[in-house]
Amino acid sequence: MTNLEGWTIGFIGLGLMGRPMCRNLQKAGARVIVHNRSRAPVDELAAEGMEPAQGPADVAAKSDIVIMMLTNTPAVEAVLLGDGGVIESVKPGSLVVDMGTTKVLSTRDYADQVRAKGGDCIDAPVSGGAVGAEAGNLTIMAGGSDPAMARIQPVFDVLGAKTTHIGAVGAGQIAKAANQVIVGLTIGAVAEAFTLARKAGADPALVRQALQGGFADSRILDLHGQRMIDGAFEPGGRSGVQRKDLDQALELANTLDLELPATSLCRDLFDKLIEAGHGDLDHSALIKAIDPEA
Repeated sequence: MTNLEGWTIGFIGLGLMGRPMCRNLQKAGARVIVHNRSRAPVDELAAEGMEPAQGPADVAAKSDIVIMMLTNTPAVEAVLLGDGGVIESVKPGSLVVDMGTTKVLSTRDYADQVRAKGGDCIDAPVSGGAVGAEAGNLTIMAGGSDPAMARIQPVFDVLGAKTTHIGAVGAGQIAKAANQVIVGLTIGAVAEAFTLARKAGADPALVRQALQGGFADSRILDLHGQRMIDGAFEPGGRSGVQRKDLDQALELANTLDLELPATSLCRDLFDKLIEAGHGDLDHSALIKAIDPEA
């Protein structure tokens, strides 16, 4: 593993993804400064030797690198630009890294404001869910300057198995939008296929087995397909977050005068799932919107 001894890294957002990411940074030798809106995750990590901060500005004051792993764009804006936000302590040499999934145009605006204070910004959303965060093998899609990327790469080497520098700030979020379109539509495809198989009298577990290794095989068929079969929907990636990501992709498409009809239908299916009270389930629970008996 990459050695981060001597590094001080601030981390804001200690949810399903954030906590294991912090643990991997600490395991690599980094001093980790943590903050979260709710206190329990901070106390949990403090008991493991990480250092609690008083708020986002305090995280930035104590750290040259601040990583945010937050749920949505409003949360990023509040943590970065709100009262007591990260921006208050940004100084020359500060590097702010957004590893959540944030709107592209907002990401570019936030980066401009950080640069105006002398810092730099990278958007680096990830794929791999809680499983990938725990294993330290996330797929990282990054946008930012070459110097900023060179500086952060040792950190990404700890958190992920693959990092791709897509381009300038915002490019990482564009790649993540594409990722989430593919993920959402593929989950929907597997859910429809399994429902069709079950209703027609075939065992979805055996159908999955037959499809593996063939042209329809995928990571989603393997992992999420098994969850659908087992009815095991403990969240690795929440349905409500997947719905938000699809909506952001559609919003980006709208700015480009582009229609994404299948993505729109998939977003509507997630709306149906959330309206039924399942927004906190794993996104593989989308099969419940098609087959409530699943």
